[in-house]
Amino acid sequence: MSFVLLHGATCTAGIWGRLTPLLYSEVLATDLPGRGSRAHTDLRGLTLDDCARAAAEDIVHSGITDITLVAHSFGGVVAPRVMALLPDRIRQVVLLSAVVPPDRTPVVNHIDARLKRSLEERTVDGVYTFGADACRNRLCTDGDDDQVQFVLDHLVNDAAALLTEAVDLSGYRLEVPRIYIQLAQDWSYAPRLQAESAQRTGADLVTLNSGHMAMVTIPHQVADILNRLAFNAVAPGAAA
Repeated sequence: MSFVLLHGATCTAGIWGRLTPLLYSEVLATDLPGRGSRAHTDLRGLTLDDCARAAAEDIVHSGITDITLVAHSFGGVVAPRVMALLPDRIRQVVLLSAVVPPDRTPVVNHIDARLKRSLEERTVDGVYTFGADACRNRLCTDGDDDQVQFVLDHLVNDAAALLTEAVDLSGYRLEVPRIYIQLAQDWSYAPRLQAESAQRTGADLVTLNSGHMAMVTIPHQVADILNRLAFNAVAPGAAA
């Protein structure tokens, strides 16, 4: 079993850096277009299909076939498109505070109203930013100074069009086990919205006492769930 990690909005694949050494299986953390190894891609006009194709390209190039797909935050709307592209390779899915709005609706309609306003205020020419204050107050509320700095080091600009494009959840019809890790102290994507997303995807719910960037602030606890899942030992509904 291998792990493929899909990061959230405004992040690079480097955001998984404190989690990946703790995982017992092969790990592929993929950069979506416009960031990290794909920073050359123009963010303006970027689509969800572009994101899914980039992740699928990395998976095919790696040669891995027995995959636990892990999607954080915005990765929750990229994951089903990857699942649809590579259904024979996906064995199970883990959604980490993953944003999953109702099918054929945009992400921007399924986030906190204050966060929506903040993103609109920070959008210029189709690109938005997530500054240091928002990082501390939204993403990394439970992080110490070192953890906050780590998150800041892996924050980038992102495409506003990705938040307003209608999502396609048809890939979630793939009949594979799935678990939703709900983060109880998340100020970026509220636990209530997480619970709705879990129900929407038919996922079993596991709860951790963490803010939005659990892979940074409590990586050992996240790794424990993923490693146990790889060996089919996670009890749905367990809290940590």
